[in-house]
Amino acid sequence: MTTSEKPAKPAKPLTELTVLARHRVSPSMVRLDLGGDLSAFAGSAFTDRYVKLVFPEAGQDAASALAAGARPTLRTYTALDPDVAAGTLSIDFVVHGDEGVAGTWAAKAQPGDTITVRGPGGAYAPDPDADWHLFAGDEAAIPAIRQSLADLAAKAPYARGHVVVQVDGPAHEQDLPAPEGVEVTWLHRTAPTHPDLATAVRALPWPEGRVHAFVHGEGEAVMKGVRPYLLRERAVPRDDVSISAYWRRGRTEEAFREWKAELARTETQEVPT
Repeated sequence: MTTSEKPAKPAKPLTELTVLARHRVSPSMVRLDLGGDLSAFAGSAFTDRYVKLVFPEAGQDAASALAAGARPTLRTYTALDPDVAAGTLSIDFVVHGDEGVAGTWAAKAQPGDTITVRGPGGAYAPDPDADWHLFAGDEAAIPAIRQSLADLAAKAPYARGHVVVQVDGPAHEQDLPAPEGVEVTWLHRTAPTHPDLATAVRALPWPEGRVHAFVHGEGEAVMKGVRPYLLRERAVPRDDVSISAYWRRGRTEEAFREWKAELARTETQEVPT
């Protein structure tokens, strides 16, 4: 079978979730507690597990629209604490006023509202056997980082490492329980002088031994700032790095996907592994 003849990946299942409650986590983040049949999550061990929220055109049913080949609006979010037995999970949404699709929906969602999601997907969980860990990102990465730290604390309570998270200011910081040996650093965009994410990561001490890294967030900061430092300058093996852009400043998710695809097509320089 040639590459062009490879079978298409099977579509991930669709699940209808019902809003159970809404909470304000920070000035810019809203959490929805959701309920439904979570059998699709059985056996999922990834801490960056995510679902795609489906927003069909007015008057359309999400499942029918997808089955008919329509292209409804999709938005990707980390699934927090999925409990298959209880049929519950949570999703945190970054909200910027009336901008965007999913955030504005979440800010107004009421108990009883429903949303169809596709998934889950995922590819990362912290390796408890690594010598140390690096987590870096912005608000969009906080949910996956929180899940990963909780998993690491349960499996390797004496783990060592660093967490660097960029948010607007002190009021936007969140509780991130971590193993005692993992240091959490917050960067504030509103501070008179503050390092950007890549600068802050470069300034971290670099312990000996194998690092396992999770770096996600705004595209320019992650893919053009932190990624070359880890893969080229520090020569971290690709298999020990989960790094990807969750969003890009000034672009919708549709335009952002096009940017990611173009970045993948044009990236020709070899990175040592």
